[in-house]
Amino acid sequence: MGQAARFLEEKSFSTIVLTPTWEFHNAVGIPRSVAIEYPYGRLFGDVGDISGQRKVLEATLEALESAERPGDVSHLPFVWPEAPKDTHWHPPAMSPIIKMYLADIKAARKK
Repeated sequence: MGQAARFLEEKSFSTIVLTPTWEFHNAVGIPRSVAIEYPYGRLFGDVGDISGQRKVLEATLEALESAERPGDVSHLPFVWPEAPKDTHWHPPAMSPIIKMYLADIKAARKK
């Protein structure tokens, strides 16, 4: 995501990245970030929550419009309805691509 945002910025396109880990994105040079306290995979909201998703999208676009310079971080006021430890949004079965690379993923985490 960061490389794409930087590339687009170099071509005079303003970008903004919606992220739950804004500190990381800011450290690696994402031009503009919008921080949200939602779990990965649900950054715009829960499945089927059209109204909530629209609010997140509109707030993200407003942050892009009001950002004064690259490096700005806006924090959205939305709160996920349950504690992170209680958020069970992963599918019951592992996806085939993850299953195929699981050993590599575990090895990378040990480094």
